[in-house]
Amino acid sequence: MRTLLRGGRVIDPATGFDGTADVLVSDGVITAVEAGLTAEPGDVEIDVTGLVVGPGFIDLHSHVHTIAGQRLQAMDGVTTALDLEAGLMPIERAYAEAAAAGRPLHYGFSASWGAARAQVLAGIEPDANIDSGLAVLGNPVWQRSSSPKELAAWLSLVDGELAAGALGVGVLLGYAPDTDPGEFLALARLAKEAGAPTYTHVRELVEVNPETPIDGSAEIAIVAAETGAAMHHCHVNSTSGQQIERVLAALEAGRSAGSRVTVEAYPYGAGSTAIGAAFLSPERLKMKGLSPSSVIMLESGERIADEGRLLQVRAEDQGAPCILEFLDESDPHDLGLLRQALAFPDAIVASDALPVYWKNGTSESTEWPLPPGGATHPRTAGTYAKTLRLMVRESKAWTWLEAFRRCSYLPARVLDEVAPGALAKGRLDVGADADIVVLDPHTITDAATYFDSTRPSVGVRHLFVAGVPVVTDGNLRTDAFPGKPLRGEPR
Repeated sequence: MRTLLRGGRVIDPATGFDGTADVLVSDGVITAVEAGLTAEPGDVEIDVTGLVVGPGFIDLHSHVHTIAGQRLQAMDGVTTALDLEAGLMPIERAYAEAAAAGRPLHYGFSASWGAARAQVLAGIEPDANIDSGLAVLGNPVWQRSSSPKELAAWLSLVDGELAAGALGVGVLLGYAPDTDPGEFLALARLAKEAGAPTYTHVRELVEVNPETPIDGSAEIAIVAAETGAAMHHCHVNSTSGQQIERVLAALEAGRSAGSRVTVEAYPYGAGSTAIGAAFLSPERLKMKGLSPSSVIMLESGERIADEGRLLQVRAEDQGAPCILEFLDESDPHDLGLLRQALAFPDAIVASDALPVYWKNGTSESTEWPLPPGGATHPRTAGTYAKTLRLMVRESKAWTWLEAFRRCSYLPARVLDEVAPGALAKGRLDVGADADIVVLDPHTITDAATYFDSTRPSVGVRHLFVAGVPVVTDGNLRTDAFPGKPLRGEPR
């Protein structure tokens, strides 16, 4: 069956095309892009006049491993959702379980640096589960530096995961911020040899912790320069906070000198993680200029009252998800810092999406609309629509062509070397994968808030994953599970 999208404003960030055209899809591939295409008997023809047609958004940083969460991301224009900052281990199990459950969107995973270290340093067997991974983050045993024997052991585990198809290495360095910098250097050398990128949550900045072994954002540029590895700096907005201008200037200097560092950001002034994270201790919050009241428990909505309560909830359940406010979006200065991160040249939009959690302890539902009472970070549902609202509709800082560059084309290019399957993604020309979003340029906006976090975005009219409709006329198709694995092929 063929699908013909008729008369839309077609955006192809690969060729720079921005004009009115028809798009023909056949067998999951784009087979023609030009005006005046002729429909054949049996073709499904969709009038998209007045709408923007572009390659679906590729999220390099999604911790959503559920149908429920992926459906929220589909309504936000995402066609490929990858967990690259944290990754999962063992990688084969992660891919097998996703395939068995079915996915609305394409999916993929990096090798998990944290899980490999936890296995060797703390004897914790990984189970390819995001909730188990969150629970491990607060365990201090794996956060220490490795002996030479331990380093060799967990590097070997990472290497095996790359050989099994991981899309690079996810490095939660900010969760073990006092580790020996030599370990990160050794990991980068391994990644370079494998032809695989690293995706790093950097350790703390020197302004936050003067005793840090090395400034987090400086470290990634230095290691990239020394090893030649391709290194991705995750959520530069949340790890930099008020220091974003200094960090971006340092990263640009490193890139100008030849460091292969890519950068991502999301459009929110609050992040989300496990309450046991090292950087949420009372001492480290103070270093950031934050207080316990900057922390909100995700499932209950409780704002932490004081240091005593913070210590209590950290002791009770280290893996409990929470929200950390690091910028005040109602403050013009802080909002300017947030937009500066998004506007940084070639910065990629990525969500850091989390699963939806219900009070009965579940994080999965195949119902749509989602059952009431679910909680997540609003970035799960609204990252891309909010970015388009802020950067295209309101500020006009980006053209539509630039928006699709940041949300579709550039993230695919991060993956080209490790995953040849990415070469056909992030583009809207003949031969490209038919991962397509059709949106209303006048109404596209986020609807999720911190206290009503599962409201789907508005304005995505159609979404195709591998040519299969997942969203039609603004409505999610509950029978659509066309997601396929994107796997690494290291050299």
